[in-house]
Amino acid sequence: MKNVRQAVKSQRMIFQLAAVALASSLFTWSVAADSNGETMVDGSDHRQAIETWRTARHERLMRPDGWLTLVGLEWLQEGENRVGSAEGNDIRLSGGPDDWGSVFVEGKQLRFITADSDKVKINGASLAESELVADTEGTATVVSSGTLSFHVIFRASYALRIKDSKAPTLQNFTGVDNYPIDANWRIDGLFVKAEEGASIEIANVLGQISESPVYGSFEFDMQGNTHSLLALGTEASKNLWFIFSDRTSGRGTYGAGRFLYSDGMPQNGRLVVDFNKAYNPPCAFNPYSTCPLPPQRNRMDLKVTAGEKDFHPDTGHYTN
Repeated sequence: MKNVRQAVKSQRMIFQLAAVALASSLFTWSVAADSNGETMVDGSDHRQAIETWRTARHERLMRPDGWLTLVGLEWLQEGENRVGSAEGNDIRLSGGPDDWGSVFVEGKQLRFITADSDKVKINGASLAESELVADTEGTATVVSSGTLSFHVIFRASYALRIKDSKAPTLQNFTGVDNYPIDANWRIDGLFVKAEEGASIEIANVLGQISESPVYGSFEFDMQGNTHSLLALGTEASKNLWFIFSDRTSGRGTYGAGRFLYSDGMPQNGRLVVDFNKAYNPPCAFNPYSTCPLPPQRNRMDLKVTAGEKDFHPDTGHYTN
């Protein structure tokens, strides 16, 4: 990965970090949210709120276009990229017509021309051709045939993210194990706001580097020590986002770390963060995601025994 990182380090991109969302499109991370803006109370109300959150999280994972449906990631070349299930295509899919059509890349302009609009749909419609909107530019254009679909993502360069609504990963999914709910991991800590315009470079699992806005740092005491996490977000955010690892990473939780959203925004120099809602990034479920990795500042010397445990370790980019 080191060599890859060096190769792409000169290519900088800014990811828009949606404050309420992570879900079906990455690390852009602007799909179904694994956060909410509620501040929860202790006791039975807290337990019920976490159980409700976990149920909603499971439902998002089970969606026919969610992270469990990813079956491929194919990088596009400048010019024509022929797509289809037959041999000889530049990008070969596992099903659908022999010839789906072609993706044309001209700088930042992308267009798809269908081979047969009766068999291949663009955003559900029978169109001969259409501009392709990438995930970083708005709602991505979806090209589909049967259970297979693809859309364009941008991570230093353009790629097709391929999904199958009948993917074995989804069909065989029974859920994610969690640590027992523990109200002690719902922490009301100190929040120190960063200087305006602060940002940090974050590597993803492919070694690509992106620059993300830093809103400040969350400081809290746990297990006899003071810990600090950088919070990603902007003034427009409704929640702050944390990418972190800890001493359970690779030893019970996903080796490349977990994600977490705050309960709302800081108030009077305080922020509520509930580690019971720490969850696996998409890369824990499949090797086709482009998840960001925890920055050095967010690699804690602390066992966070809360939130989601590791999924099947042979399905993602990193294993225990």
